[in-house]
Amino acid sequence: MPTRLLLFAALVLACASLLGQAPTPPVSPVMSSAPTFILADVHASPWSSHLFTRGDSLQGDRYTFRDATMVDLIANAYSLDPSIIEGGPSWLEFDRFDIVAKAPPGTPAATLKLMLRSLLAGRFGLVTHNGVAPVPAWLLIAVKPKLTEAQSGTSECVGAKPTTVGAPLVAIACHNMPMDQFAATLQRVDGGYFDYKPVVDSTGLNNNYDFQFQWTPHNIIFRAGSDGISLFDAVQKQLGLKLDLQTAPRPVLVVDQVSRTPTPNVPGLEKTFPPDPPAHFEVAVIKPNNYKEPPGGVYVPSCGDDMSESLQRFIQSAWGLNTNDDGNVVGLPKWGVSHRYDIEAKASAEDLVQLANGKREIEFDRACQMLRELLIERFGIEAHMEERPGSAYNLEAVAPKLKAANPSERTKCALGPAPGEKDPRFTTPIIDDIFHCQNITLAEFGRQLPTFVFSMIYSPVLNDTGLEGRYDFTLSFTYGDLPPSGSAEASASSAPGDPNGAISLYDAIRRQLGLKLEKVRRLVPVLVIDHINREPTPN
Repeated sequence: MPTRLLLFAALVLACASLLGQAPTPPVSPVMSSAPTFILADVHASPWSSHLFTRGDSLQGDRYTFRDATMVDLIANAYSLDPSIIEGGPSWLEFDRFDIVAKAPPGTPAATLKLMLRSLLAGRFGLVTHNGVAPVPAWLLIAVKPKLTEAQSGTSECVGAKPTTVGAPLVAIACHNMPMDQFAATLQRVDGGYFDYKPVVDSTGLNNNYDFQFQWTPHNIIFRAGSDGISLFDAVQKQLGLKLDLQTAPRPVLVVDQVSRTPTPNVPGLEKTFPPDPPAHFEVAVIKPNNYKEPPGGVYVPSCGDDMSESLQRFIQSAWGLNTNDDGNVVGLPKWGVSHRYDIEAKASAEDLVQLANGKREIEFDRACQMLRELLIERFGIEAHMEERPGSAYNLEAVAPKLKAANPSERTKCALGPAPGEKDPRFTTPIIDDIFHCQNITLAEFGRQLPTFVFSMIYSPVLNDTGLEGRYDFTLSFTYGDLPPSGSAEASASSAPGDPNGAISLYDAIRRQLGLKLEKVRRLVPVLVIDHINREPTPN
């Protein structure tokens, strides 16, 4: 499963626990008695190839929420499922914002939400009202229920051991489970089946039940063959229930008014509310790795972590660079790429944030900063960012096959086929990636593309098509750096033209959109290593 899907799955899990809650009455912009942040820095988020909402946490007296769309902000402030936020301008799910605010240490999470509501009203002029609207939803329907009425016990669903062998299966056992709570559980364990649409209980079953079921994860169901079973089939065959995509009236929160540009920060904010000093691990042990262990993967530490990587990968993670791009760090000696190091680090109690589930961990951006400070201190790194010639991409028009968009629809790109479209992965499993975009310009699409394929495209793609309209389209392809058909690389590989249906990103853009993804050379940002020591300072 590509890493970017894990990030999107994390967002789904974060939102799923909010299902079924009715919208909270909006806070009027004139309600001066509502709790407010002491100070707040609000600005547009800088571009990043790792695009995911993070933060929403209080560290000491500093609250952070980064890379959040207005829908993310509203959903969080009102404790709502994002799917029931209606109305508003087209940019509501596209533009992203960073919020760094000051609040009294120990402010309860519920109060932080009220403060966020006040900020949205005061800085963005947000005005909302409650309503009812038809919303696409997966209805959980009773067909021939195969459930055992529960006698007593805690209502919960927990991981279980699959009862059959074959393709990898996920199994859960539910105890004393009411159907409305089970619908919310399905949303949490979905893994991509529901395309972020809510699951609503329409079974009419009012008791609590014991049951167990198992299914094949969405990311491998397309290649599992006869050994696989989809979540939909598992629910119907094993539980006697059915998931049906319909449009159901639901309470919604309607956005009446919101500004795309927040009011300016107060003058002199950088002096009265300066950035936190560089963060440090409480203790860290660094030593050479002599066992050639596999890469340690994405670095998201909790209170203490063991990491094993090349210094190049550590540097890329610490400076927020794409770890798939070997060209974004220059001046690093060969040993910085080939030699691996083990780092065992632990954060102080003050650097840990308390999450809703009781887990304590370091806020993501702070964790990257701590790793950066550790590398600078222990390896004597001196570095700076500059632009140098490197590989980049342009979009060119060939024979455009683009559908004009409805300008009132929200601008966004999302994983999965567009609503109402068939998923080609079920008939052609070698096509393992698909996303759709709506009401988007090709310039906006160029900025979004690296976030969906960041192991292949490392920087924004420039629109060189001459097309300035807004479009709806779907792109499906075989994930991996397959060369475009007709190229010298493709001539040496049968993959793009294989009868198994594999299609590279390049060919998908040409065949499905009538555009061409052209590789070019232009100035791109890189991290230049001015100095680095081979041996870290002693532990």
